[in-house]
Amino acid sequence: MKILVVGSGAREHTIIQALRRDPEKHQLWAAPGNAGIAADAEVVALNATNPKVVTEFAVSADIDLVIIGPEAPLVAGVADRLRKAGVAVFGPSADAAALEGSKAFAKEVMAAAGVPTGQAWNVSDRTGLLEALERTGAPYVVKADGLASGKGVLVTDNKDHAIEHAEFYLQHGDVLVEEFLAGPEVSLFFLSDGTTVMPLTPAQDYKRAFDNDEGPNTGGMGAYSPLPWLDEGFIDTVQQQIAEPTIREMAQRGTPFVGLLYCGLVITDTGIKVIEFNVRFGDPETQVVLARLSSPLAPLLYAAATEVLQSVEAPVFSDDVALTIVLASEGYPEDPQSGRVLTGLDEASGDSVSIAHAATAWDGEELLATGGRVVSVVAMGSDFSKARALGYAAIGKIGLEGSHFRSDIAQGIG
Repeated sequence: MKILVVGSGAREHTIIQALRRDPEKHQLWAAPGNAGIAADAEVVALNATNPKVVTEFAVSADIDLVIIGPEAPLVAGVADRLRKAGVAVFGPSADAAALEGSKAFAKEVMAAAGVPTGQAWNVSDRTGLLEALERTGAPYVVKADGLASGKGVLVTDNKDHAIEHAEFYLQHGDVLVEEFLAGPEVSLFFLSDGTTVMPLTPAQDYKRAFDNDEGPNTGGMGAYSPLPWLDEGFIDTVQQQIAEPTIREMAQRGTPFVGLLYCGLVITDTGIKVIEFNVRFGDPETQVVLARLSSPLAPLLYAAATEVLQSVEAPVFSDDVALTIVLASEGYPEDPQSGRVLTGLDEASGDSVSIAHAATAWDGEELLATGGRVVSVVAMGSDFSKARALGYAAIGKIGLEGSHFRSDIAQGIG
C-alpha cells in the first residue's frame, strides 16, 4: 500500500514505525517529516495545513491512504479536500474536527448525546469569566476554546493565576471555565468509520512538566500502557456510554466522524466522565499504544477510512508493558531553546528501546533539536520494573544541553 503520513512529530514517527512492522511492505511518505522520520519514510516538503498542496501530491503519487497526524490540518480541512479527490483518508472532516477545534462545540455534542462530562461555562469577557469562576470555586479549570497545542488548559487553586491565564486566551477567542473533576485520568482511542467504533488499548499520560505533577501543562511528558489498575469492563463502558453515542450524534448532525476519536477520561466517584475529546492520535500515548500493537496497523486505518471497519478483525495487543519518556529542550514549555546539538540516539536504541523523533533536523553534519519536545524514548518490558529500567537507562545516554525529562513515568505502577 502507498501511504502518506501528514505531520512532523513523534506521533507521526511512531505511526510510521508501526506501519513498517506490518507484514505487508508499504511505500511510505511523510509530509513534512523530521530527521528521524526521514530514515523510515520518504519525506516531502509540503505545507501540511494546505488542503490543495497535500491533495495534489497524494493524487500525483497515487497514494492509497493518507493518515493525518496533527489536529491543525484536520481543522484546516485537509481531509475534506482529499476525500473530494477520491483519496482514502484517515482523519475527520473540518466540521467533525470541531470536536477538538472547539471545546464549546464538544460540550454541546456531549450534552446532546447524553455523554457524562463536567459542567462548563463558555465566557467571552472578563465579567463572564469572574462570574463563572465564582460558580465553580477552587480548584479552577480554565481552557482555551480553540487549539492551543496542549498548553491552553490550566488547573489551579490560585484565582489570580486562573484570571491571568483566561485573559491571555480571551485575546484569541472564547474560554471555558469547567467544573473540576477529581480522579485518575485515562486516555482511550477509538477508530471510527462514521458508524462503527473499535477501541484500541488504554494509556495514561503525564501532562505536567516536572516530577510529582509539578510545573505547567505541556503537550505530554510521558505515558505508559497497559493500566493494570483499571476495572474489568472499563473499555466496554466507555464504548457504550461515550464513544458510540458521540459517533451517533455526529452522524445525526450530518458530520460523520471518520478517523480516531481520542477520549480523555477521568474516573470520578460518580463514574467515568469526559475531560476532552481530540480528533487524532494523542501524543505521547500513541507511542505506547502502538508499541504494544501486535497486529497490522494499515488494514485497520484503511478500513476506517473506507467505511468498512466492521469487516476487519479487532486489533491485538501484547501483554508487555510499554512506557515512553519525553526528552524536552531547556525552557519547555514556556520558552524552549532550539538549535542545540543532540547526541547518543544510536547508543540509546536497542532491541527493546526505540526512539521517536519529535523535533529534530540535520544541519549537514550534526543532529539538532528544533523544538520543545525533542524525542520520545519508548521502552518495552515484560513488567513495569524492566520497562522503566530500560527506558531510563536509554534516556541517560542521550545528550542535549539544558534538556529535562520526568523521572517518575510509571513509577509505582504494576
